[in-house]
Amino acid sequence: MDEREILARIGDFVDEERRLREMYERGELSQAQEQRRLRQLEVALDQCWDLLRQRRAKARAGENPDEAGIRPAGQVEGYIQ
Repeated sequence: MDEREILARIGDFVDEERRLREMYERGELSQAQEQRRLRQLEVALDQCWDLLRQRRAKARAGENPDEAGIRPAGQVEGYIQ
């Protein structure tokens, strides 16, 4: 996945977050359903941002950004901010 594809995926996830919140507001989703999917989206977004940072770091270091890979959710979610 190149940088453009990663950014597009991030945009899709953000749009889905917005739609979920709207659906919950209209009563089309339970709070549990909304929260479950929002958590999944949060993890997916964190993985995308991590991949983007990896690619950019590799490019700055003169390495091949295509060697960057999606890290497991447990690893990405375990980072200290």
